[in-house]
Amino acid sequence: MDAMVITDFGGTDVFERRDVEKPSPEPTEVLVAVHASSVNPVDTKIRQAGSWAGISPPTVIGYDVSGVVEEVGESVTDFEPGDEVFYTPEIFGERGSYAEYHTADESIVARKPENLSHTEAAALPLAGGTAWEAMVTRGDVGAGETVLIHGAGGVGAHAVQIADAAGAQVVATASPKTVEQTEELGAARAVDYESEDFAEVMDSEFDEPADAVFTTVGGDTLAESAAVTRPHGRMITILEPEGEWGAAYQKNFTVHLLFLERARHYLDGLRRLAERGQLEPVIDSVLPLEDVAEAHEMVEEGGLTGKVVLDVNGS
Repeated sequence: MDAMVITDFGGTDVFERRDVEKPSPEPTEVLVAVHASSVNPVDTKIRQAGSWAGISPPTVIGYDVSGVVEEVGESVTDFEPGDEVFYTPEIFGERGSYAEYHTADESIVARKPENLSHTEAAALPLAGGTAWEAMVTRGDVGAGETVLIHGAGGVGAHAVQIADAAGAQVVATASPKTVEQTEELGAARAVDYESEDFAEVMDSEFDEPADAVFTTVGGDTLAESAAVTRPHGRMITILEPEGEWGAAYQKNFTVHLLFLERARHYLDGLRRLAERGQLEPVIDSVLPLEDVAEAHEMVEEGGLTGKVVLDVNGS
């Protein structure tokens, strides 16, 4: 099968197009003809130095899939050939999705939203799944609450929509380029992080502090949010928190460190929201698979308005 392989760890020049062996499904796995994948920040980290994830070049990376089941293992009960599916592959020690075919255990695979193309669906699993876990599982966001989201990029843009669908009032920090887009996605207020201070906006424009805070950016942003978060509030981060946490201790916050575990339940949740029109994949660009090096460069450079999706089968 055709695949884009990393021949070593390093820059984007390590990608090489190769003909590699087509995988066969184990008893509980499905073999999926990959129609589209996408590029996440973790992809670039693994390409640069992925030994921490048990990755050994030459190999295939990539952690989003939308495609069609071609074959099922003998113990698979939930899928059959021809089913359209989407999922985020396991990272640790596993082969990724920058290829024509991919195998995955059926427990982490879900049916693709019927109203989305494969290109659109491929933008959802990793970023949308992380946002779901942050807003629903960890954040337990509910109607009438106020949620502060730092960073309205790939993960954050989906978190805005999920929190809005839950009935929460959303305040989100965004780049000047994405302020309007963030409010169109459901934020009651998008804060331009280059020219505005989120704490001042919260104090001056909102009657109540945040019930939950979610950050996708580094530094001491989470600690700085303590002043505008109510006592016993919830905080969720996908990065190691930094800064002075004295105020947070005094308010008895619950802090969740989030690394997405692969599972079907949140994909089913994303599918339901997408099919109801409450969740829209946020896409910046679509490139052919052979341009994966360029896609990685775009993600590393930043300044995007959404996900970079890879069209794997030319559809």
